[in-house]
Formats: sequence, C-alpha cells, structure tokens
Amino acid sequence: AVITIFVIPWLKSKVSSEDMAEIMKWVKIAVQAAEMIYKESGMGRAKKNYVINFLNQMNITYDEENIDALIESAVLELKKGCLDESD
Repeated sequence: AVITIFVIPWLKSKVSSEDMAEIMKWVKIAVQAAEMIYKESGMGRAKKNYVINFLNQMNITYDEENIDALIESAVLELKKGCLDESD
C-alpha cells in the first residue's frame, strides 16, 4: 500500500505520464509472464530476476528501488485482479 500511495506518484512526477504508462505496461506484461512461468512456491527471486531481465531487454532501466516499487505494484494489481474475479 505504501508503494502505491507514495512511491508510484513520486516516480510518475519524475517521468512523463506517457512514458510511465509505457513502462507500467511492460512491467505488467513481465510480471504476468513470470507468474505463468514460475508457478511453484518460493520462486519469488526467480520471478523478480525474470522481470528485471525482461525490462533490461526492453531498455527500461531505473534504480533498483524504483524497479522494485513498479514490480510490487504490478504484482499487487495482478493479485487484486485475481481476487476480484473469484468473488
């Protein structure tokens, strides 16, 4: 929740809204792919490495803290979406 409330808005203020939308699109795609590839429990590190490598291949680079925040936000959104669908 802290990530969504504080870090994402701060990061958005540093990057144009169009660029941020493009970055978030790729982060979400990478997170969804990682979730599909690594289904076993305890694979969090492998999933994160997959996402970071994917973003690097797309020439999307930020400092580790910002990338972590974007990844966590995408994971939270994905999990929330899954939870909402099961209700």
